[in-house]
Amino acid sequence: MIQLVEYGEIFIFVALLAASIIAVAVGLDRTIIYKRYTTKKTDKFMNDVAEKLRHHDISGAVEYANNGDDHVYSRFTRFALRFYNEKNDGLSDLMAGKIIEEKIQLENRLPILNTLGNNAPFIGLLGTVFGIIKAFHNLGTLGNTGAEVVMRSISTALLATAAGLFVAIPVVMANNYFSRKVKIILQNLEILSKEFVASYYHSNGKSDGRG
Repeated sequence: MIQLVEYGEIFIFVALLAASIIAVAVGLDRTIIYKRYTTKKTDKFMNDVAEKLRHHDISGAVEYANNGDDHVYSRFTRFALRFYNEKNDGLSDLMAGKIIEEKIQLENRLPILNTLGNNAPFIGLLGTVFGIIKAFHNLGTLGNTGAEVVMRSISTALLATAAGLFVAIPVVMANNYFSRKVKIILQNLEILSKEFVASYYHSNGKSDGRG
């Protein structure tokens, strides 16, 4: 039984190491992705497209979107312009669907960070439980002569909890940061969507149905 506990302790530390490696990989991946969507270029792109829509320069918006960099805002703009030019009265619903599609892509792999951040402390706590079990076993086996061994076991047990927190705290912070980035990008897409709707219904002399 005690041998299984010792294997469990080793497994806990291996699992926490693997969790930290996975978290770093996901964090780097999301950093690269979101960095492309929150730059001065993307801010300028949004402002320029909005300005063209307000002046009903649709051909200029099409050319601008096709010649720009490929990012979430340019993809969304090209999608909206395609149905704009087709005079599709369902433009608003189509853009809402596109935003949901982009949201799914943007939130890709974030559940991994969320899962690691929520569960790493419990994994560390499980390691502490294993360590305490081992310590009490040694205390019962060795008696007072094994005090030093028992204290080492307890120290290792507490180290597992510390390792779990060491993994969880930065992962939770990273997940919150990336979630905030996703929220900002989606809000920007909502702004673009409203610009398209306002331009479309104004140019076609229709009410947008909002009162």
